[in-house]
Amino acid sequence: MITPLKALRKNRFKTALIFISMTVSIAAIFLISAIAGGVVSMYSAMLKTDGDIIVTQKGIADTFFSDINRSLSIPIAKIEGVKESTALILGAAPVDPLPIVGIYGVSENRYKSYSLKQGAYPKPGEVMLGSKIYETLKHPSVIVLSKKPFAVSGVFKSRIGFEDGGVVMNLNDAGELFHKSASIFLISLKDLSKSEEIVAKINHLSGDIEAKTTENFIDSYNQFKIIKTSSDVIGAMAFLMGILGIVSMMSMVVNDRKGEFGIMRSIGLSSGTIIFKLLSETLVIAVAAYAVALATSLGVLELIKHADKFQGYINGEITLTLMFNVLIVSVSMALIGTLLPAVYASRIDPMSLIQRGGT
Repeated sequence: MITPLKALRKNRFKTALIFISMTVSIAAIFLISAIAGGVVSMYSAMLKTDGDIIVTQKGIADTFFSDINRSLSIPIAKIEGVKESTALILGAAPVDPLPIVGIYGVSENRYKSYSLKQGAYPKPGEVMLGSKIYETLKHPSVIVLSKKPFAVSGVFKSRIGFEDGGVVMNLNDAGELFHKSASIFLISLKDLSKSEEIVAKINHLSGDIEAKTTENFIDSYNQFKIIKTSSDVIGAMAFLMGILGIVSMMSMVVNDRKGEFGIMRSIGLSSGTIIFKLLSETLVIAVAAYAVALATSLGVLELIKHADKFQGYINGEITLTLMFNVLIVSVSMALIGTLLPAVYASRIDPMSLIQRGGT
């Protein structure tokens, strides 16, 4: 009996088409999942830098729309068990020639979170730039935000793409720019075991704010859910398109090889043997397509990571968990897509082929 590899070499053109179809589908799943996971991971990492507890405006859908009274940070800092309270204003604005840039207004005690490469931390009327946007803008000494010029006081390096491609200024300047007091408070604790108790005390201070542990906030954040759901939907579409492509191509393969399958049936080979043969052939293609798709996806993500156009905001990550999950998806795609044509091939009547001249 012809081995899977020999059968694939014998039908090289159709094998190549199946391989390309699967590779594209698997790479699409990799890239969609990796980029979505990278966005969530970067934003989560930024919040976790100084925050065991996050305080936002109550009932707000997105932190960019949150506005809380900055004065509340004083009583929060006095709560027993609170180590430090940091205020942030999150916003975005165009910086010529870039259409949109992340702007972060921060209280002075958060400056230590930014690793300076050169210059100094910003004073009133100044900003510091992430290393990515500093290079993209060709080392500017002044930038304009909402028609107001700001001197560039320094450059910092951050492993978080959102920050490395963003602008940091002091809280007062950001408040004037975005007309708000503060977007969020990041609260660091002396003892994490008391986090729920401190959350309750913070929420008791005002009915206009909502405090959550960082983990609970990330789990319930609507924008993360939207990103994850969108990623799952697009990934599912890529999966279905891959299956349809395999079914189409395998149907043509089976039609071309009817004579071979008829001979196999005539010498007494079972239907299960023919089905297993076709499934094993497609499985070989799936494993090869998976390997090529993984390598391609890693290369594309690396290009995106260093592309000036994306300013470091898109930074996908392929984790071991994602690699395993996509491998399972790839194998499932191959087996499901091949099953129907394989069942058809296993039921070919050799007598009908003889009557039609073997075609």
